[in-house]
Amino acid sequence: MPPRIAIATPNRNAYSETFIAAHIGRLKEVVLVLSDGILPQTANGRPLMLPLGTAGRLRNLWAHRVLGKDHRTMLRNRITASLRRHRVQVLLAEYGPTGEALLDSARDAGVPLVVHFHGYDAHQHDIVEQNGRYQRLFDGAAALVVVSRTMEDQLLALGAPRNKLHRIVYGIDVAQFTPGDPATAPPHFLAVGRFTDKKAPWLTILAFGQVFRQRPDARLTMAGTGPLWNASADLVKALGLEACVDLCGVKAPEEIAARMRQSRAFVQHSATPPSGDSEGTPLAVLEAMASGLPVVATRHAGIPDVVAHGERGLLCAEHDVEAMARYMVQLIDQPEQAAAMGRAGRAHVLANHRVEDRVGDLQALLGRVAIGSLA
Repeated sequence: MPPRIAIATPNRNAYSETFIAAHIGRLKEVVLVLSDGILPQTANGRPLMLPLGTAGRLRNLWAHRVLGKDHRTMLRNRITASLRRHRVQVLLAEYGPTGEALLDSARDAGVPLVVHFHGYDAHQHDIVEQNGRYQRLFDGAAALVVVSRTMEDQLLALGAPRNKLHRIVYGIDVAQFTPGDPATAPPHFLAVGRFTDKKAPWLTILAFGQVFRQRPDARLTMAGTGPLWNASADLVKALGLEACVDLCGVKAPEEIAARMRQSRAFVQHSATPPSGDSEGTPLAVLEAMASGLPVVATRHAGIPDVVAHGERGLLCAEHDVEAMARYMVQLIDQPEQAAAMGRAGRAHVLANHRVEDRVGDLQALLGRVAIGSLA
């Protein structure tokens, strides 16, 4: 019998967090979803701090003025009560700061805590420092989940006990992605992701600018939005690339899958900004591989874990725009190599990154934590 699971996530409807949606939708016996804030504000969609009726409001006022309890303390108490009411046997916190915020509630409810790190939460300097370098969390959590070797090394460097670390890579719904044929596709490149520092869209644009000067029939589509979208659009104009670079905004998953089937390769120039922010393993890379696309990207975070250089794609160093451009030209000039890399990438995803398998790994870990049988 699967344990009764609570999942805590700071964002209820983030379009880029499909991995969390997969946890909520595919894990068995999820009886409670805490959301809306690092310290969650809602339980199964209902506000934790807005009880119905005058009596509830008076209790809150009395607790605040007579007992001296502040809002966060009362909210933590409500979370503890909710965990008890739903008879939760294990709590999965998405992101390190969420786990840190819920540590006391989980302890008070007698519920073991599993914390799933995803990227920025393990690497971004200010986030790590704001959470006390996770020392309290490393001590109090029952298990820590990471998605890449780089992230595992980072948490070990921060002092995480090795026996609490469990690397469970991301999975995708492979059925949503059918392969195209890069060998017969036009020399069109596709990038998918938020326009943020760590995805460095301007470096992808700079690399493509070099490609276009050498191969004028090349095209680049960049799907997504984010704080750097306007700056990226300005760069496209400054380089005179408006006719060959399409910053098309956010697209529905089925349209992204269709564009992948029509492209020569997937491109992503992820790079670590001064803040330390970093990827986990980009799901768009896995989706491109499932679509039979070779990947041109950087040796950043979890990307080298899935993209074997020369076999499933081509990898360059962060900020090496010239190498990225050279690899893109190579795949234009050698379409059969692009197709062979795409086939190898799809085979790798089919064998290692099916969402049902990876969620199954997480389900098994949560079950072991719930009965206290971790080795």
